Amino acid sequence: MSAGRRPSLPLWLTAGALYLFLYAPLAVIFLYSFNDARHGGPWRGFTSHWYANLLDSEEKLAATRNTFVLAFASTAIATVVGTLLGFGLSRYRFPGKRVFSRLMYIPVVIPDIVMAVALLLLFSLLRERLGFAALELGMTTMILAHVTFQIPFVAIVIRSRLVGLDPAIEEAAHDLGATSWQTFRHVTLPLMAPAVGAAAMLAFTLSLDDFVVSFFTSGPGSGTLPILIYASVKRGITPDVNALSSLIVLVSVIGTLVANRLQGHSTGDS
Repeated sequence: MSAGRRPSLPLWLTAGALYLFLYAPLAVIFLYSFNDARHGGPWRGFTSHWYANLLDSEEKLAATRNTFVLAFASTAIATVVGTLLGFGLSRYRFPGKRVFSRLMYIPVVIPDIVMAVALLLLFSLLRERLGFAALELGMTTMILAHVTFQIPFVAIVIRSRLVGLDPAIEEAAHDLGATSWQTFRHVTLPLMAPAVGAAAMLAFTLSLDDFVVSFFTSGPGSGTLPILIYASVKRGITPDVNALSSLIVLVSVIGTLVANRLQGHSTGDS
């Protein structure tokens, strides 16, 4: 297809059908979050009081706090470690680098349920056999679990950005007398900053949306919003669940858009 040619009608219809298939369920959830029916079902009228009711539920407020504490803490740790990992894989040579680079993709492609069970068994082993009492299931284990699957995503984004940077820029800084730390701080880090921001937003979104890993590694009092929604749906879908789901989707969409925007800036600068 030439650059100036307009898409044909079948192409428009196919694209429209695909978008409808992808986003119609989200639209239904958002629409029915304003349904005046107490237990869902047929449309009974428009109301926004389900969103206001979320503020009156201590259980939902606690789950919200846990969700954002988990997301912010795990994102902060994963961003730092993942950035260093991506930088090391891009700029240094060491034995086993090729093998390690390939192993880094395993947490990305492995099924969530396998990752969750593996982490649960690891925490149980460390707690019962080696005496790590701090690894009792709760917020600590959830943060460690989220960091585990966030780091590869951060490292991949950072490494991709560094591969696109011209090494001559860093070499010029060395030729001008800059130390390795000065080169990293004043040259490399500013150039990779948009990628760091994009990787952090991606990690934050992954943590915010996660259910399986959180479910297996959570403990009493550390439930998150996805876990709360799962428990609520088992009792029946109600408009307040739709409202809660809509807010999670909204935050996730905003995080994804910001990550894409930052990632676009990072690739456009090279």
